[in-house]
Amino acid sequence: MSATTLSRARPAPATTRWSRRAAGALAFAALIELLSRTGVADPAFLPPATEIVGRAVTLVSDSAFRGHALTSLLAWAMGLGLAALIAVPLGLLLGSVPIIDAATRSIVEFLRPIPSVALIPLVALVIGTGLQLRVTLVVYASLWPILYNTMYGLRGVDPLAKESLRSYGFGPLAVLLRVSLPSSAPFITTGFRLAAGVALILTVSTEIVAGRGEGMGVFIFFAGIAMPARMTDILAGVFWVGLFGVVVNALLVAAERRAFRWHHARLGEPG
Repeated sequence: MSATTLSRARPAPATTRWSRRAAGALAFAALIELLSRTGVADPAFLPPATEIVGRAVTLVSDSAFRGHALTSLLAWAMGLGLAALIAVPLGLLLGSVPIIDAATRSIVEFLRPIPSVALIPLVALVIGTGLQLRVTLVVYASLWPILYNTMYGLRGVDPLAKESLRSYGFGPLAVLLRVSLPSSAPFITTGFRLAAGVALILTVSTEIVAGRGEGMGVFIFFAGIAMPARMTDILAGVFWVGLFGVVVNALLVAAERRAFRWHHARLGEPG
């Protein structure tokens, strides 16, 4: 293969990728602005992008809005953290002990497809509708990406590396900590990154469905039931939720690439 071909196959630099994403976001905002200003879309239901962003900026100075945002952030962080503390050890156990994996597989496969939002009435009846409701549902929804990526990572560990360590007299726990866990760490971090997005969706959707207390979902819910509906407030709240999700994902991707350069180099991805 020629050097020209290799250079063409090389992934675009990070600055180029971010420039393209920013251009796409600006083009989407310009489309919303055009549709609203020209009357193709009713401004009462789709306000101009400039008004949405302007309202989002002014909301930062609103103490009530900041309280909603901090409440959602707390529920998101607590749920995601607890999910990781549960899913990683459980995934290591199931991925390392085939007998336990086989014995619990039917239970896991039964629970995994259940939509978390469908559990809101049951969980609210059992533990109430406060912060504990959101954290519980976030934990349940975020558990699965981390759990399955942990198990998948363990199954991909090089058997020769494990056997080499065993030949030197190391026990199962030492093999797990010295070989299996470091080798599966990139997959675990990927699961955590996916779970972060799931946790954000569940936090806001639970708040919208519950419709009480504080939180970004509660802010959006009450803006929607106002007479008339405050679409600018709704979309400004959605803007901040989406922006937070983008920033968190970008930070986690950057940390993942920095911590596991060897893994991405093996996959042929830029570090």
